[in-house]
Amino acid sequence: MELFDITIIDRGGPIMWLLLATSLFGFIVFVERTLFLHRGQIRTEGFIEGIKNSLRNDRLMEALALCEDTPGPVPGVVKSILLQVDASEDEMRRAAESAALVEIPILERRIGTIAAVARIAPLLGLLGTLLGMIQGFWEVETSEMVAYPVFGTLLGGLGQALLTTAVGLIIAIMSTLAHHFLHGRVRALVHDIEYSGHELIQFLKYELPRINQSVNLEHPEKEDPQ
Repeated sequence: MELFDITIIDRGGPIMWLLLATSLFGFIVFVERTLFLHRGQIRTEGFIEGIKNSLRNDRLMEALALCEDTPGPVPGVVKSILLQVDASEDEMRRAAESAALVEIPILERRIGTIAAVARIAPLLGLLGTLLGMIQGFWEVETSEMVAYPVFGTLLGGLGQALLTTAVGLIIAIMSTLAHHFLHGRVRALVHDIEYSGHELIQFLKYELPRINQSVNLEHPEKEDPQ
């Protein structure tokens, strides 16, 4: 008997088709979220270094354009800080936190759906098993066969009923692994957001003023003759 024989699906009854629809829905959500999070993953250190180079050369608009052209949540947070470049450190941090509050829910969107599939699939499998057992007992009750054929019919019905439980557990295991993977990707992006925000604020408030001061000392402006 083939593992994915269509007759196995038929033996599981209508709950089996519901389980397959649930697993297909979860798989589609997983693929969509994986592609979305992959597009948002950038080389954070290289991106921040490019922003720093633009600011060292006093090209704020170039840094803002770089944020606009780069996908993902990190450029959005960096842009919110750059728009407060003349503000205090606390105001910069508040701007970064506000931008992160917008970006992080977008990253976490529909990931809870995968967890819901992992919780629902075993329950659907158990429901299919109970319905199959009920149907098996009804068939035994209405059967006019002798004892041994009746017992064989009952065992066959129980075997078919347990099939939905097995499929439900398989779907739950795969969905749990998918949820863990996506949650890890989100945590990595959140870490990049925190790192980039802290790194840029430290640069703007401490490193960049020292760079500008050293430049001014090396190239003092000439006084205009009176």
